[in-house]
Amino acid sequence: MNDSRAEPEPFRYDAEVDPGEKRHVRYEVGETYLGDPIRVPVTVINGEGGGPTVFFSAGIHGDELNGVKVVQEIADRYEPGELHGTLVCLHACNVPAFEAQQRYTPIYDQDMNRSFPGREGANTTERMAHEIYRRFVSPCDLGLDFHTSTRNRTTIYHARADLEDPDVSRLARAFATNVVLYGEGDAGSLRAVATADGIPTVTVEMGRAHRFQRVLIEKALQGVESVLAEYGVLPGEPVHWPGWYESTAADATKRWIRADAGGLVEMEWGPYPLVHEGDAICTVTNHFKTEEHVVRAPFDGLILGALENPVAAPGHPLCHLLELDRETKLEIEREIDRGEFDGYRAHGDAWADD
Repeated sequence: MNDSRAEPEPFRYDAEVDPGEKRHVRYEVGETYLGDPIRVPVTVINGEGGGPTVFFSAGIHGDELNGVKVVQEIADRYEPGELHGTLVCLHACNVPAFEAQQRYTPIYDQDMNRSFPGREGANTTERMAHEIYRRFVSPCDLGLDFHTSTRNRTTIYHARADLEDPDVSRLARAFATNVVLYGEGDAGSLRAVATADGIPTVTVEMGRAHRFQRVLIEKALQGVESVLAEYGVLPGEPVHWPGWYESTAADATKRWIRADAGGLVEMEWGPYPLVHEGDAICTVTNHFKTEEHVVRAPFDGLILGALENPVAAPGHPLCHLLELDRETKLEIEREIDRGEFDGYRAHGDAWADD
């Protein structure tokens, strides 16, 4: 990838954003049942210096709000005079889902993140995806796509990326999360489609739906700054390193722990998402509390995601557990001892909404 251009150039969609210009637009991608336009809010910041074009997308799932806040802050934080390159901020891609505050497009519950690159003559969601991808993603050199867990669950702050692609690996390392789950991504996801088109893209997963979580938002903004430094968009700024790093794709090193009995679930792990082999992760009890099933960690691991709706039936996922090697486990323990490790419950229940 060429990280710089000799001269800055306009960014073109239907109009042009010239070098040195910052523009907020609402770009029409479809129509409602009433025939009113569906407009996606987009900010384009074209730097005064030449460099790569980077997209930041959020709200592909309409109830995943942490990323929406991250993109808002990116659009507000950076000005053309400090940039060598162009930032394309897609504030809320799936506007109908965002307005309904639900994951999927309310029209037939279509998943936009299985609809890229979209088609002009297809269903509603694919048409919107087509316009977003054609106008704003395809002109870019790399991108970050922000998500959270779905409702009733939470997820640790981590990235998902195809680390077999060296350009994607560079981007994922620059974003500087501790944990990267790697793979090509699902068919029709923005990450998979853009990467296949030569636009290295990383998905960022961070926390819970339906809320802003300030700790995670700030961490993501630090990761964005690190990426912009790595690619010369912010010349002279440092590239961050997270201190410890774990990447995995093998099923043997990560596992969904599922309920074997139905009932009420009480999480026992915490305040940090580090568990040791044999630790109680949660208990599942019947309504009379005459039966109790203790779910224990099968190995030393990091809880990547956990159930928040405290009821389960047999087979329901309780948590997603990543097995740790001894060196990584010891480094996490050292960070905990120093008070430097952020975890879901490290600051009590209020942390999730802080």
